Amino acid sequence: MTKILLAVLFLCAGGTASASVDQEKFIDGLIARMTPQEKLGQLQQLDGEADGHARSEHYGLARGGLLGSTLNVRGSTETNKLQQAAMDSRLHIPLLFGFDVIHGYRTIFPVPLGGAASFDPGLVERAAAAAAAESRACGVRWTFSPMVDIARDPRWGRIVEGAGEDPYLGSVMAAAQVRGYQGGDYSRGSRIAACAKHWAAYGAAEAGRDYNTAEVSERTLRDVYFPPFKTAAEAGAATFMSAFADLNGTPGTANSWLIRDVLKGEWGFDGFVVSDYTSVAELINHGIAADGAGAARAAIAAGVDMEMVSRLYAGNAAALLAKGLIAPAQLDEAVRRVLRIKLRAGLFEDPFTPAGGEKDVLLKPEFLDLSRLLAERSFVLLKNERGTLPVGRTVKRILVAGALAGDKAAALGPWSGDGSASDAVSILEGLSARAAEKGIMIDYVRGAGPKADLSDDISAAASAAAGADLVIAVVGEDPSYMNGEAASRADLSLSGRQQELLRALAASGKPLAVLLMSGRPLDMNWADANAGALLQLWFPGTMAGKAAGAAVFGDVSPGGKLPVSWPRSVGQIPVYYNHKNGGRPVDPANPENRYASRYIDLPNSPLYPFGYGLTYSSFTLTGLELSRSTVTVSGKIEASALLSNKGAVRADEVVQLYVRQLSAGVTRPVRELKAFKRVTLEPGASQRVSLEVPLPALGFHGTDMKYRVEPGEFTLWLGTSSEGGLEGRFYAIP
Repeated sequence: MTKILLAVLFLCAGGTASASVDQEKFIDGLIARMTPQEKLGQLQQLDGEADGHARSEHYGLARGGLLGSTLNVRGSTETNKLQQAAMDSRLHIPLLFGFDVIHGYRTIFPVPLGGAASFDPGLVERAAAAAAAESRACGVRWTFSPMVDIARDPRWGRIVEGAGEDPYLGSVMAAAQVRGYQGGDYSRGSRIAACAKHWAAYGAAEAGRDYNTAEVSERTLRDVYFPPFKTAAEAGAATFMSAFADLNGTPGTANSWLIRDVLKGEWGFDGFVVSDYTSVAELINHGIAADGAGAARAAIAAGVDMEMVSRLYAGNAAALLAKGLIAPAQLDEAVRRVLRIKLRAGLFEDPFTPAGGEKDVLLKPEFLDLSRLLAERSFVLLKNERGTLPVGRTVKRILVAGALAGDKAAALGPWSGDGSASDAVSILEGLSARAAEKGIMIDYVRGAGPKADLSDDISAAASAAAGADLVIAVVGEDPSYMNGEAASRADLSLSGRQQELLRALAASGKPLAVLLMSGRPLDMNWADANAGALLQLWFPGTMAGKAAGAAVFGDVSPGGKLPVSWPRSVGQIPVYYNHKNGGRPVDPANPENRYASRYIDLPNSPLYPFGYGLTYSSFTLTGLELSRSTVTVSGKIEASALLSNKGAVRADEVVQLYVRQLSAGVTRPVRELKAFKRVTLEPGASQRVSLEVPLPALGFHGTDMKYRVEPGEFTLWLGTSSEGGLEGRFYAIP
């Protein structure tokens, strides 16, 4: 029936029903038949109930052609019911169902910051594809992901949703997620449309406070904050979302330069831009508009094509058209972009979802295996002294302490889609199961959690530690209120009585391993100085316990790397590896020189640098070779070195390539990541690892804001973090 309907619509548009029909001509014909209110209906997105049900008013709006999209309406039964109402409308234009599928739909994967820590874009792409398959089975055809904001401030709660501080890593992960969600054709199979957000520089909010203003130079925008978005667009991202915050005085939802000039103009983006939740209405609070009509006018003029939740387009745009305050062409362009994505998503051809298909797709064994694998690869071993981890052969009894150990919901992390705590394997369950297989006794004492609670019993934990051979403390954040949107923190220390718990456990004198569940770097100075091991788990997802058990007991070796620099103190923030040198950098030969860019009470360096992470093995990197010493600015350079596993276990290492241009027309960072490769080696094995960088990727925006690669001398490092490494030099020539 729907294919016949599509054919009729094409014929009404003056085209044919063949596969070669020009979509734009079809859209022309459809727009020509639409009333102004029907056009505005396509630009309206409304929110469903939290449990996935549509609201009663949605049905009437859909039948009247006055609703273009929903968010949070999901499930094959519910989406099909509402879709049928839309198909009963005069023009039979289908709805687009969206949902926040940030790191999984029902099978939950590690949070995006954890996924980025894997330095494994292929695995991240597979996870996004699995999330798309589950989403589509439930009627969801559009995800508000990936979030590709660069974040240099861990106080910002939404750092957990992105890939961290680096433009290159962020770009690689953005492309991987877009490919995973959309595949080559998001109308087919089990794919859905992606949405790159938040355009732009939302992660640069002052003081790390959500929704706050940002002041960022155009060069920094183009060289740091824009690249992941541009890569997402080049990967085919169907949609973009405007940012809540104002950038250099203009909110993202009213920023014509961002949306019309850069995104749609320079980059040729032909999908549509959706506002963030009520951000059109919030233009009044920003002071950009005096009332709803002014807010609607500003957003439409800026190029925001769809309004999320607030209803200022529907309530004001017809009058604005009549007064000549917005042009008919502006309205038609927005409608065209929305219809274009609906066509590309296959909604006109097949708007419905197979009923009951969820049961065959959700929580498929291969999805759960993938969730576990990505979690294992995302763990970052920050410290490991005296062989504290993995659990040794002499260990017969382990104390596990910390409320988070048994918290199945916390393991899922924030923005966990339709994930259910009942599906999750807690850290305690995973450790207990693996210990039982080895004949090791596990005791559990709650001790303390992220929230101070009457059930805290630190003295009981300390007493139990006395009888253990190894103490494992699971500490961190509660994702329900300490991570994600509206979860900025001024204090990054362990909350509740967790620090007190760690001190009491360490006082037992028993080896202490700290497992950290968080969506950002926390103040772990005490653990770094006093614990035997510190393993960052992020929020690992549905298979958290299985993955943690494998890592703690040595079935796998942690091999993740930090996607964000780990500060020693909040006072260092922002701290990031690819900073500028300045005119008075700290001289390593004279570090006490007061007249340098330094603190008098703290080192400049982070506690743990970007790209850092240990393994249970020991790797060496030797014999750096460059493919050439001079290369044209349009050529490429290849660097290689011999990576050797000198330890006794199979493990992964991530080889990273950094460059620095020593002099240029504008100041350049001290180093920039330009390539990486994750390699698995058996004990005693070696492999020559080669990484290639095209010189056009070494450019920057000059004083005229034009992108260029300047000839000159470059330093290149091949290493295993953003500090140190094998060093070489090459020259770029015209």
